[in-house]
Amino acid sequence: MTPDQAEFLLNTFLPSVRKESETTLRVIRAVPPSQGAYRPHPSSRSALELVWHIASADIWFLDSFLAGDFDMEDDTMPADFSTTEDIALWYEENFNPKLDEVSKLPASFWAAPLPFFGIFNYPAVMYVQFMLNHTIHHRGQLTAYLRPMGAKVPNIYGGSFDEPMEAPPGE
Repeated sequence: MTPDQAEFLLNTFLPSVRKESETTLRVIRAVPPSQGAYRPHPSSRSALELVWHIASADIWFLDSFLAGDFDMEDDTMPADFSTTEDIALWYEENFNPKLDEVSKLPASFWAAPLPFFGIFNYPAVMYVQFMLNHTIHHRGQLTAYLRPMGAKVPNIYGGSFDEPMEAPPGE
């Protein structure tokens, strides 16, 4: 992949990453504070565990791009995080500044192969799409938890039963 090709893809993916992070935050905040322990099945993650996985993985991907290395150290949720709102505030505080830094990485970085745990060795820009897929997948899982927890499903890619689409003001 050439740097120009990588830059084209990056300029396509990054606006989606920013937009998806806003949706992710809305879904996280839709989890009722009292329902962090909810799990639809004994083998499923709890809502709080799933929220942490989604938020921490997004930040981990951005940190990995900045480090130029995918290294998984400890992904344990900090002990002082006890609610989904704790995670939402942390995500909100960290995501956009890190994404801004990531967007400044040179095209040559994005075009170069970046090993991913011995499984993949794609040009770095391809992992931006992988990050999006990962987030969207797990956010869909979390969304499926909402109604059984007594919560409302927010607008994601258009209206939901709970948050119907509205025409823009003046139309």
